[in-house]
Amino acid sequence: MFLKNCWYVAAWSHDIDRTLRAETFLGEHIVLYRKQDGTPVALEDACPHRKLPLSDGALNGDAVECGYHGLTFDCAGSCVAAPTQKDAIPARARVKSYPVVDRYRFTWIWMGDPDRADPDLIFDIPNFDDPTWGKTDGGVLDIDCNYLWVVDNLLDPSHVAWVHVTSFAGGGTDGAPLDVKKTDQGVQVTRWIFGQPPSPYYENLLAFNGPCDRLQHYEMTRPAMATNMSIYTPPGTGGYGSTPVADTFINVSYNFMTPITEDKTRYFWFQHRNSEPDNREMSETMNKGAIMAFNEDKAILEKVHKGMKHAVTPHIDLGLDAGAKTFRLGLAKAIEAEG
Repeated sequence: MFLKNCWYVAAWSHDIDRTLRAETFLGEHIVLYRKQDGTPVALEDACPHRKLPLSDGALNGDAVECGYHGLTFDCAGSCVAAPTQKDAIPARARVKSYPVVDRYRFTWIWMGDPDRADPDLIFDIPNFDDPTWGKTDGGVLDIDCNYLWVVDNLLDPSHVAWVHVTSFAGGGTDGAPLDVKKTDQGVQVTRWIFGQPPSPYYENLLAFNGPCDRLQHYEMTRPAMATNMSIYTPPGTGGYGSTPVADTFINVSYNFMTPITEDKTRYFWFQHRNSEPDNREMSETMNKGAIMAFNEDKAILEKVHKGMKHAVTPHIDLGLDAGAKTFRLGLAKAIEAEG
């Protein structure tokens, strides 16, 4: 059901502090906190004695003390104190420890074999440290649906014509042909739309007025990392292989889906643009528009999840589902390979 040997976003880094934070990822209960030096820690959230959540306990320096009988666990998950039998710490008193790393304003967690947790495998965000690029604050949203429905949605450029009429829709989004390509770790779904009005979300962000050439680039990387790039450029200057001109506006929406359970997904995102890095008003406007649009997705996807989970008649696929089906097939093979 889930790919384990990979990095998932656990939280925005600023949300992890010196308090014990109970979370569930991929159906596993985890407690997150920071050491005194600021390093993030993730442990199994269950004392091995009677499975009381360690998040109900207390921090003792950098260790976690269970709130039932005081068994205390270090950052590696080893029991370092057993107050009721001080000279005989139980050999089996141990909890699972998960590798965690701070990067790109997120705290990332590795859910599989700790020995394979290479930070260099964390999803790459080009231009993140480029001072000429602007960032939005981003957000996080829990959606009561399986994460693969969110994945499907983020590989479907066409749904914007109906779900996001006042934000991401625009001329050509309802029927322009899609180009689907497999990648090493997933799939790309792209299309150029030529000489059409921009979407409402972008209209006031562009340095030019009137029609535009527009790229919709929807890419998914395993386990569930979506790069949705929009390029808006004056008519006649777009197309595959074209070189950006002075007025070309590029916005990359980074979307990270972390499964909580089979029926719930935590969705993290932020936008990254190639202009006006210090324009706080633009960043706030973009962020508000994204929040509105993603809540529109949430309303649809929660009903899709229920409908598909309790279907009484067969469902059908459309041509627009080619990218999602390709990604699901590759992901299923990767999960099967983990054994």
